[in-house]
Amino acid sequence: MSTTQTIVNFFSETRAYSEQICKPLEVEDYVVQPVVDVSPPKWHLGHTTWFFEEFILKPHKQGYKLFSDDFAFVFNSYYESVGKRVVRTDRGNLSRPTVAQVYSYRDYVTQSIEELLEEPITEQVKKLLTIGIHHEKQHQELLITDIKYILGNNPLMPKYEGDILFRESEKTSTPAFINIKEGVYDIGHATAGFCYDNELSRHKVYIQNFEISTRLVTNGEWIDFIDAGGYTSTLLWHAEGWDWVQNNAITAPMYWHKVNGEWYQYTLDNALERIDLKASVSHISYFEAFAYAEWKEMRLPTEFEWEIANKHFNWGDRWEWTESAYLPYPNYTKAPGALGEYNGKFMVNQKVLRGGSVATPNKHTRHTYRNFFQTSLRWQFTGLRLVKK
Repeated sequence: MSTTQTIVNFFSETRAYSEQICKPLEVEDYVVQPVVDVSPPKWHLGHTTWFFEEFILKPHKQGYKLFSDDFAFVFNSYYESVGKRVVRTDRGNLSRPTVAQVYSYRDYVTQSIEELLEEPITEQVKKLLTIGIHHEKQHQELLITDIKYILGNNPLMPKYEGDILFRESEKTSTPAFINIKEGVYDIGHATAGFCYDNELSRHKVYIQNFEISTRLVTNGEWIDFIDAGGYTSTLLWHAEGWDWVQNNAITAPMYWHKVNGEWYQYTLDNALERIDLKASVSHISYFEAFAYAEWKEMRLPTEFEWEIANKHFNWGDRWEWTESAYLPYPNYTKAPGALGEYNGKFMVNQKVLRGGSVATPNKHTRHTYRNFFQTSLRWQFTGLRLVKK
């Protein structure tokens, strides 16, 4: 199969999967934005489409006509150099364009990309298409977690009746710690496959000897933390984390509810269900992960320790908080133009997460992937792995 045909297939399956995620939604679900970090599903469908239109079709398809002169303003996210955009907090106010119009927009752009790929394309276009596909895959994970937030904060807590088969509560393995010897190790992406610019350049780091858990912390272990007063013990928390707990009345991971003295959680696959004690804890902030590690008299791994040790354990169930600030690697360079805004400008006040989650799409994870979020956020499938002090 040719490289172009491979990209065509990858593009088509990716576009179809976004719509499969949204298939069980009612039209009212597409527009809801409960909090600033959660975008309406309709907006995700439009934004990922705009990305292909803005960065590929406009500059590279001769005679391309915009679907709508207004959609760049509506569906641009944070690309300041591209033009004005709707403020993020106002995405839920977009009753227009309609859901039907957004799907028509998707069809129009998808068909235009497919027409472009019928002719020979440059390596630059192939590279842009690959970035656009992985960009949509990122938003597929956001679609799943945003839909969960929308439904999970509905007082009726409706079940997500979709065809996407994934279990939020996979069982964990027997706990064990493995020793990684001190030394100089290579860090960063090294193969010919796709990676983001923040995974480059490959470089060396010196690591002290450490022992890391082969599995993630479980729900049952987290309940022990709660019962021991973890959320009320100020000495376990960063000052900012303690303020966050107090100001937001945090007493448990997101989606946890205590019913008649027992812990339940909202999940997409079963709506409200009894907590599975052996499953990996999820939907916790960095603040909570740090406090739990302090309570266990352990710590979180650095992202470099995680990357060095990852071949010794299974990962991909939860995004794993690390103790590493999201910073550029040595010799990091941003891409020219608007695509340079993709990763580089967020390298401040964020922590790195490694691995992947049950919501991460196929063909979109690798051991060098550097996810990143602010320390208080927890609507993603986030968990933690411990390292002995």
